[in-house]
Amino acid sequence: MAKLTQAELLEIFNAVKKEMKPYEKGEIKARIDIEGKYDLWSEKKGIIALGKPRPEMAFSTAILQSSYVGFYYMPIYCMDSVREKLSPELLKCLKGKACFHIKTTDPQMMSHIREAMKLGYEGYKKLGWI
Repeated sequence: MAKLTQAELLEIFNAVKKEMKPYEKGEIKARIDIEGKYDLWSEKKGIIALGKPRPEMAFSTAILQSSYVGFYYMPIYCMDSVREKLSPELLKCLKGKACFHIKTTDPQMMSHIREAMKLGYEGYKKLGWI
């Protein structure tokens, strides 16, 4: 596969951001919204593992990298049930614990990201983080 151009990477970034944007509502705020980086945080106080309180919770981030768009998806990191429901095609892009390397604007891939965002939002809601 040929190396993606900056224009192609920006197109991928904008497609991923488009799937994330509907979740910028209520307790979920964009902390950074610039060309090449967009991140969402729940600003509601929450309790994480071992009863540790947190003033906010990361939700998702898209970052333009040199050869892919990093889709950092925190629900997969903190809720096993979310991982089990993600599409195998999206999971093939997972590098590390919570970072997906996205290299296409394929409508099928965007639908997998859309579904992941929905699952993560519902999961955070159940945990009282939004």
